[in-house]
Amino acid sequence: MQTIQELLQQQILIIDGAMGTMIQRHELQESDYRGERFANWHKDLKGNNDLLCITRPDIITGIHLQYLQAGAHIIETNTFSAQRISMADYDMQDICFEMNVAAAKCAREAVNQFLNTPEGKNSPGVFVAGAIGPTNRTLSLSPDVNNPGYRAVTFDEVMSAYTEQIDGLVQGGVDLILIETIFDTLNAKAAIFAYQKYFADRPDLQQLPVMISGTITDASGRTLSGQTLEAFYISVQHAQPLSIGFNCALGATQMRPHIEELSQIATCYVSAYPNAGLPNAFGQYDEQPHETGSILQSWAREGLVNIVGGCCGTTPDHIRCIAQDVKGLQPRSLPQTLSIS
Repeated sequence: MQTIQELLQQQILIIDGAMGTMIQRHELQESDYRGERFANWHKDLKGNNDLLCITRPDIITGIHLQYLQAGAHIIETNTFSAQRISMADYDMQDICFEMNVAAAKCAREAVNQFLNTPEGKNSPGVFVAGAIGPTNRTLSLSPDVNNPGYRAVTFDEVMSAYTEQIDGLVQGGVDLILIETIFDTLNAKAAIFAYQKYFADRPDLQQLPVMISGTITDASGRTLSGQTLEAFYISVQHAQPLSIGFNCALGATQMRPHIEELSQIATCYVSAYPNAGLPNAFGQYDEQPHETGSILQSWAREGLVNIVGGCCGTTPDHIRCIAQDVKGLQPRSLPQTLSIS
């Protein structure tokens, strides 16, 4: 097995697709989310997908395995909202650490199962990325239009929540930390600070690589909190990430100009995992796997990317097409002055 740094020098890597899309296919009910342990919980739990790592680990592990079988080199833990700030909606702040440990173990179990298959035994490397979402609160914007100076959460609270999440992911056995779907760079900075401080305070642990992925929300080319692509990149590059890229909000067609711009300025690897097009009137994604694969193949041919995959609406079929379409194509070259250790 090679390291992810070694593989990135040799080929374009594939990150997995949507977790929520796949969970919806199971048509789970309230009882599935509750399990026996939370049968009498005082709040509705349906929709708390992160909790399924504890109550239905078989489903989450199975989804991870499908993505690995489709050709993914990187699978993301099912922990997009698994921190105290978001889990407060369910009064489940006190199980966040356990939730992250369980999620990492689900992903690790899928990797172990895959590596025991003939296909897996020939794999050059597969990796578990501990997924850290943006939370459901923003540090840069006020939720009260009548009080623009008000904030629903503080930087320290966000940083503390992320520190606990990172601890759970690391203890569970992830290989990477992925700070993703960033709509507010200040939230991302809290995650970066938590990541850096976590490993600085634990010299006995080897620091894991970090991937950073933002979200451009519309045709303006800005994040929700108003930053341009270049400003976002400059704001987070101090973290010395393994990769910087974009995911969610846009389909591949709409995301392309932003990935092209990022590829010209980034001194690290570039990642992109767009949605399966834009949602239709019913909130569904209609872009077919071969369409997504073809678009990402054109990016790869132009040398724009190092890591590609899918976000909302994508499935193992999308990932399989993407993997097939970029196979053998050269990854984007890093600037000659950069040294990745």
